[in-house]
Amino acid sequence: MNLKELSELLGLSQTTVSRALNGYPEVSEKTRKKVEAAAKQHNYTPNTRARGLATGRNHAVGHVIPLSTEHEVVNPVFTDFIAGASEVYSRENYDMHLTVVPDASESDAYRKIAAKGSVDGVIVHGPKDDDPRIKLLREIGMPFVVHGRSGSTDEQQYSWVDMNNTRAFERATQFLLDLGHRRIGLLNGLETMDFAAKRRLGYRAALEQAGVPEDDALCYSSEMTEEYGFSATTKMLALESPPTALLASSIIVGFGVRRALDAADLKIGKDVSLIIHDDDLSYLRNGNSEPIYTATRSSVRQAGRICAEILMDMIVNPNRPAQHVLLDAELIIGHTTGPAPQG
Repeated sequence: MNLKELSELLGLSQTTVSRALNGYPEVSEKTRKKVEAAAKQHNYTPNTRARGLATGRNHAVGHVIPLSTEHEVVNPVFTDFIAGASEVYSRENYDMHLTVVPDASESDAYRKIAAKGSVDGVIVHGPKDDDPRIKLLREIGMPFVVHGRSGSTDEQQYSWVDMNNTRAFERATQFLLDLGHRRIGLLNGLETMDFAAKRRLGYRAALEQAGVPEDDALCYSSEMTEEYGFSATTKMLALESPPTALLASSIIVGFGVRRALDAADLKIGKDVSLIIHDDDLSYLRNGNSEPIYTATRSSVRQAGRICAEILMDMIVNPNRPAQHVLLDAELIIGHTTGPAPQG
């Protein structure tokens, strides 16, 4: 059944039926429910092109990924975010356009997307301090939501969804300090990224409050891979005064930490404690009935859903003020932490 046939069946104009199915406020709730029920009964699926002409929208959302972070496409954190966002896209009959471009061409990619009008909005991933993409998208007038925040950029002027990284890592570090640890290593993400910079601030704040000096030899920053976790931990264990506890920015990094501790014949949770940030990943669970790792837990899938919901709202209501959602992380106690070893 097409739009014309559905309209004739209902005795309504094609414009009214189209507007009812696309959520226009001038259509009464009674008419909307009547149209939706008939569309469902007769398995009517809107023609995307026709719907775009009627609404002035393409019903598509863009994600632009630079080549330097191409691995993000297969990173379980990124894929969990996309899975959460896709739940909303599917419900709203939106397509997702994923564009992978050279780093130097990222700005051009956004301009081309805007010029072609191929998407109605975009989600920005991995914001850096004072991220130029935010300024560019505001100049272009493209609706966008940032997963994270951009440091010194005025965060009140754009929509974002973020996890309270500072508080999460301050709390995790404080937990280790309360267990008696004073040599606490940090395996952070790239600190040019806002989330990692904020995690370092939380770690530092807890140490300062406890009167424990921050030691650069115990602080690492890199892409969050298993190999990074292994190599950084191996180097710290070789120090004259090695750490008795480690704080890792990802469960993936935590796997590398565990490999290094096994290689050094050290028992995790007894000789060296470990806290990870696990993001509550759908396909990389931190245990089933009970957690394996002590962890700061925040659902990136939930963040994807919230980002998509906000972007859908911005597309329909372009004059709505910027929205901000700050998610808290839980501290989950597993089997990888214990009191600092004596002596």
